Amino acid sequence: MEKVLIITHTGDNNSVEVVSQKIRENNGIPIRFNVDEYPLKYGLSTCYENGEWKMYLDYEGERTTIHDVASLWYRRSHNLGSGLNGLVEGEFLSSIHGEIRTTLNGMLEGLNCFQLGKYSMYRRLDSKEEQMKIASGLGLKVPETCITNSPEEARRFVRSHNSVITKMQSSFAIYKDGVENVVFTNEVKEEDLDSIDTLQYCPMQFQQKLEKKLELRITIVGEEVYAFAIDSQKLDNAKLDWRREGVKLLQDWVPYELPLEIKEKLLQLMDVYGMNYGAADIIVTPEDEYYFLEINSAGEFFWLDMLIDGEISTQIAKVLLGKANRRYVPLQFETSQMV
Repeated sequence: MEKVLIITHTGDNNSVEVVSQKIRENNGIPIRFNVDEYPLKYGLSTCYENGEWKMYLDYEGERTTIHDVASLWYRRSHNLGSGLNGLVEGEFLSSIHGEIRTTLNGMLEGLNCFQLGKYSMYRRLDSKEEQMKIASGLGLKVPETCITNSPEEARRFVRSHNSVITKMQSSFAIYKDGVENVVFTNEVKEEDLDSIDTLQYCPMQFQQKLEKKLELRITIVGEEVYAFAIDSQKLDNAKLDWRREGVKLLQDWVPYELPLEIKEKLLQLMDVYGMNYGAADIIVTPEDEYYFLEINSAGEFFWLDMLIDGEISTQIAKVLLGKANRRYVPLQFETSQMV
């Protein structure tokens, strides 16, 4: 039976357990590694002895070999190394967290197995700039965009377009007085330009505001494409960013028939990155033009999966176990050659 290593955390949603059950049903063995419990509860060891590389995961007194896993699903790595604040003196904390990240990332990159998407490729996809350049090179439409920390350049771009939105290139929240404030997409007004000088300290992404007929979330697993649509314009607070009303709109998503040309270009984009999982966001304008916004290497899919009886989870399990077509075959090598 083939082992599948799943990198996640204790607060993840039930998608991990659903996929794990699909793996079991296909005669595989899922191994869950909650990285927020590493290193306090987990032990992770890589050893080279007698001409062989071996890797072990220890948890609650049990040892699992992971150098022989057949595949890896990097799902999430939230709160890596949590719980150390009260145990380690402050001056050592950042260095220890650095070693924890380096050790985990080294294990992920060094595993001699199929990976739904390599960790290093996930990090590459953090570049929204590269994504848009590749997408436009493949023939996908992208919004007119300006990424800058120059207040003068931002003012020029905003004033040369009828309407502009701004958003961060990475997902994050600002915590104030213990309250989480998620940074959503916002429209830039003329009066905002008077107080834009602090942009110098933190670059932002500015884009032409597109009129929306529909917003699409497209999940790609291997060679299968699952497209869903939402009319985000039905709620005022969701018009710029549907996530503001994500809970209210949860039941309004519907399967969507993606034009073959768009589907093929998205698969080409996945080929460029060598990825077997991605969640793409696209805007459909009232003129039925399709504008690519971004693709997320670990984008959420579970709320959509429940609308189609777990087809996405089933496909993830099949790709991980080699029972569905994969985008690439990893270079396999004998562990004795890993020097």
